[in-house]
Amino acid sequence: MIRMLRCWTILSTALACQLWAQTTAPPLLYVESFRHGATRVTGKTFEARLTPQNPVYCEPIKDVRGNDRYVLCLAPLHVEGDIQIVSWEEKLADLQHRTYANVLMASQIPRDDPVNNAWWLDPGKFARVPVLTERIIKVDGFYVVLKVMAYHFTPSESPYLDSMTVQVNITNTDPRAAKNSGASGARGSVGSTGN
Repeated sequence: MIRMLRCWTILSTALACQLWAQTTAPPLLYVESFRHGATRVTGKTFEARLTPQNPVYCEPIKDVRGNDRYVLCLAPLHVEGDIQIVSWEEKLADLQHRTYANVLMASQIPRDDPVNNAWWLDPGKFARVPVLTERIIKVDGFYVVLKVMAYHFTPSESPYLDSMTVQVNITNTDPRAAKNSGASGARGSVGSTGN
């Protein structure tokens, strides 16, 4: 009887852990840019497949009138003096205000906190934001949603990336509302500013 009880306990624990892992979504990071204007854009979704052979991806973003307004670029980051890629950074440049190199930042003053580093796609052990964290960044009157779908190191024990796939969604509606209405509440916010 005791043996059967132990087997049942082990089996039910294993099943519960497996179900919990399937229902738990990766964390969510919501950030508001230092830019608080009313500019709205034409929504789009795309996927960038980054490799050492194709390390840079740029996508123009149009405003609601159809004019080129922003350029979103993914570019590699290297350790100084090395050509190997250790992470990628995402920048959103405003074509009408070239003073700002990256409007995805929460503050123009560099800081080490997760909120000000949502643009940095770093799979390293000491990343400020875990690489699989979905990032929602509000810029002016629209949202940029970043999600790393896959990444790979070569060799597998090294810090050097040979690929990363990033899904980007540009939208004028707050994506958190859709997630909250359709989700079971398993998703939480890693950090946020503002709202």
